[in-house]
Amino acid sequence: MAKGIEIREAHFPGRAQIDAYGNGGFRFADMSHRGSILCLPSGIHGWDLGEGEPLTVSSIYKVLDEASGIEVLLIGTGQNLKPIPAEVKAALKAKGISSDPMSTGAAVRTYNIMLAESRAVAVALIAV
Repeated sequence: MAKGIEIREAHFPGRAQIDAYGNGGFRFADMSHRGSILCLPSGIHGWDLGEGEPLTVSSIYKVLDEASGIEVLLIGTGQNLKPIPAEVKAALKAKGISSDPMSTGAAVRTYNIMLAESRAVAVALIAV
């Protein structure tokens, strides 16, 4: 007998540029994802953080887990620039990661450039 729909954690196992953003999601690697994403050395992961929700240390645990492959974390904070909370900035710094907040659009553009330069960059993008 056939199984029902299987829901798995959203994950693309590789590094890819972001081709488009908006309408609540992102396009990359000939695929699309609705919602926020984390682009890490291990791949692109769905991220359960929406615009207006607080950024916390626990919300970036995947980034901290992969700290050895990340020098810079860009944080796309949505439509507008929002500061990174002090405890999040401190947790990243303790792992040797510099962080930079910017609007999601600016973070996408900056990430694509840094990725093309083969830099050790990751990005946390809140969907707009």
